[in-house]
Amino acid sequence: MPSHAVDVHVGTRLRQRRTLLGMSQTKLGGSVDLTFQQIQKYERGSNRMGSSRLFEFSKVLDVPVSYFFDEMPASAKAARPVPGRGRKGLSEAGPAFVPEREKDPLVKRETLELVRAYYKIRAPGVRGGVAKMIKALADAESTPAPTSVAKKKRKAPTARR
Repeated sequence: MPSHAVDVHVGTRLRQRRTLLGMSQTKLGGSVDLTFQQIQKYERGSNRMGSSRLFEFSKVLDVPVSYFFDEMPASAKAARPVPGRGRKGLSEAGPAFVPEREKDPLVKRETLELVRAYYKIRAPGVRGGVAKMIKALADAESTPAPTSVAKKKRKAPTARR
């Protein structure tokens, strides 16, 4: 049975926060008495998380429980269980959920590593300077290059007699 869209989203948020904190799956699992394989299944959305487990993760990762549901895509909100089929009498209605993880730059490892390194900069002024520099680079990349306008050559002034 395909994973439920909400489980995939919650798992993605779990991975995102864990990675942002620089915590391994093994360390997270150890803090809530789970193996790293169980953490992997939660992060992929293949295992459904109970409310008490979600509460434990929120405490270890220092976020409110609502964090795991923030920024949920409309496709996940629209998914409805259908009684009578699948695991425990429920299955997905319609096509299987296609995770948007690949498209979302906020869950890429590169982004998370960049954010983690940014917050390691202790001096607020330096951190602000880095942020301004990144914004300037991004603006320069997104602004189209000016078209070269041929400048009219000025005629050299002629001497008057």
